[in-house]
Amino acid sequence: MQPSSCDTFVALPPSTEGQRIIFGKNSDRPCDEVQEVVYFPARDYAAEEKVECTYIEIEQVGHTYAVVLSRPAWLWGAEMGANEHQVCIGNEAVWGRESADDEEALLGMDLVRLGLERADTAEKAVDVITELLEKYGQGGSCMEDESGFNYHNSFLISDRKEAWLLETSGKHWAAERVEDGYRNISNQYGITTKIDKEHPKMREYAQSKGWWDGKTEFNFATVYSFMTTARIEASGSRYCEGKQLLEKSNGHITAETMMGILRDKDSGINMEGMFMSTGSMVSVIPTNPELPGVHYFTATPDPERSVFKPFIFVENARPLKETSSPSYGPDDPVKKKPRFQSKPNRKHELFVKHELVAAIIESYKDRGQKITKNMRDLERMKMIEMEKILSSGVDKPDIHADLFSRSVQEEMTVYSKS
Repeated sequence: MQPSSCDTFVALPPSTEGQRIIFGKNSDRPCDEVQEVVYFPARDYAAEEKVECTYIEIEQVGHTYAVVLSRPAWLWGAEMGANEHQVCIGNEAVWGRESADDEEALLGMDLVRLGLERADTAEKAVDVITELLEKYGQGGSCMEDESGFNYHNSFLISDRKEAWLLETSGKHWAAERVEDGYRNISNQYGITTKIDKEHPKMREYAQSKGWWDGKTEFNFATVYSFMTTARIEASGSRYCEGKQLLEKSNGHITAETMMGILRDKDSGINMEGMFMSTGSMVSVIPTNPELPGVHYFTATPDPERSVFKPFIFVENARPLKETSSPSYGPDDPVKKKPRFQSKPNRKHELFVKHELVAAIIESYKDRGQKITKNMRDLERMKMIEMEKILSSGVDKPDIHADLFSRSVQEEMTVYSKS
């Protein structure tokens, strides 16, 4: 298996329709991995409390924001998600001249969740992630086995007014502000000469390694990345395809546009094979702070055969039981050392039902087309419902406390009728 990874997108006015920011990501992971969608409410913590991340324990903060996350079910962090302040984050695996560390530290996915829990703007999320990176480092296996699949991370982070691209190499990093238009990232460094924030010793380190002469204009991607590997070429192709798909709808990018891009198989963005798109997310964030954001998640593999279901942050939002995987607590093989000696069943309720329906779609053409049409009809109905909220706001928050779970139940009803 040649590990690949993800594609993440953001579109800001004037590339979008209306005064909205559209964020999207496909999480491309091992095809047998279960991705769950979970919600954690805001919480206060006592001084000196700790938080146990995937591999290491770190200091907790006094308050964490409410978050909705799409994550591989075996770990603590997340591939992508959003918080109550409408900050959205997705991460990408990147490889460069600096070796990725297999020593257990924070995973890039842990940093996604920590950034969402601790930052109320995109720029603050950059600061949170880079401070944690400096203090604890990044490293450890990124798959639920002993394969030694390690990588550095890049992050695309957005809020109501802007986006930030953050790229890391070990503890060194560079960040670029994106104030309008659109941006997409794949598994390669993309920051060049426009650097708006950086590790104070990032250039000095590159010079000490002989990667930069200290005289020519500093280009982060040129200095820190491999220039030619099969992995880079594959991500470069997806990056170019994604950019072209965004360009095609420039000025008119909507949630539907983003869902269409994430479903695109010809480009490789909707990945198939041993690595595949195991979970997808699209967020619609009005620039008007009075209006709620709507976050759509599939919680199932292959967005072409999945329904994007809406989630809205409201005060009494309920746990997402149908997309939460079984918990094994301290008996989880990920928690025991040596790790990964076995793999428990992590399939959640929606995943089990979707797996059966996906097999039917694959095996029976006519029946499969009918099921897919019914799934799309449900999705369109939900998006029409959400359009009213995006335009007018939420009148009765409690009605939407179980919005995502109700949508999951409706999806499963479509399955049973099919």
